[in-house]
Amino acid sequence: MRAALYREFNGPITIEDLPDPTPVPGGVVIEVRASGLCRSDWHGWRGEDPDIVLPHIPGHELAGVIAAVGPGVRGWAEGDRVTLPFCCGCGTCPTCVAGQTQICDRHFQPGFTAFGSFAEYVAIPFAETNLVKLPDSVGFPVASILGCRFVTSYRAVVDRGRVGEDDWLAVHGCGGIGLSAIQIAVARGARVIAVDVDPAALELARAVGASETVNASDVDDVAAAIRDLSGGGAHVSIDALGSPTCAVNSVLCLRKQGTHVQVGLLPGGATPMPMDAVIGRELVLSGSHGLSASRYPEVMKLVTDGRVDPGRLLKRTISLDELPEALCEMKGGGITVVSIPAR
Repeated sequence: MRAALYREFNGPITIEDLPDPTPVPGGVVIEVRASGLCRSDWHGWRGEDPDIVLPHIPGHELAGVIAAVGPGVRGWAEGDRVTLPFCCGCGTCPTCVAGQTQICDRHFQPGFTAFGSFAEYVAIPFAETNLVKLPDSVGFPVASILGCRFVTSYRAVVDRGRVGEDDWLAVHGCGGIGLSAIQIAVARGARVIAVDVDPAALELARAVGASETVNASDVDDVAAAIRDLSGGGAHVSIDALGSPTCAVNSVLCLRKQGTHVQVGLLPGGATPMPMDAVIGRELVLSGSHGLSASRYPEVMKLVTDGRVDPGRLLKRTISLDELPEALCEMKGGGITVVSIPAR
């Protein structure tokens, strides 16, 4: 198979011919048709993920067709159109049994703990726990970008933030995660304040439903601006970028008993937080890692009903040969999907 491979962190990424994978017992091999390019892939290439063992094939947002089925797999067959969350569970540990496969004790993450989806084929274990049937109406590019940023945003908005109708949600960072969170929150009847430093990103945020925007480069106090716009503070606020400044602003913009949800990956080391505000206002600090495959039907229904449109966030489609340059640059400005045609 053709695959993107790097042998050192921050080193060259090359397209190489490698042996096709074979399915393990309980697993499958997926012929990849599309794979989203996410900033987490860039963090991994930079050497910031301890799970990655070199040499490595990145890529963790994928959709495709089952090419081979391993022994013991029930309910899945070659030719099935599938996708899966980026954070896969084993299905048998206490966390998985409790339904929280996204934080499995023996987690599997394609593109991090094993070879990923910037390749013609990818091997996935624990198929019965993690595979999601793809409706015919949902194309491979859209399905691929659900697997990380969209479902992570869904859990952040719905499960961790518990955003409800008429709530004010502040979203700090209008990249893939932030724009996904805006769509999901608007579908739930919430009012959204989008924060970014890029006017084009803020324009797109309004286009997908944000009620208000704050250009963080134009105001002296982002948190105060959000409190003013929301009449006292956001009920829920999300750091969708992953920056100490955004995280602090997200906490400080909340009204009393509000909830901060950390989604964006923060740089290594401690991030000082305004704990006096957390205590004095009885704030909640929460993290959001992903979504279990069992919850995908809810997300798919939002997509198939037309209440959200992840395709609006898709900026461009590139080939596998274009992936190395695109991954190394990661300039942002919209979601990129790597298209991998069938052989």
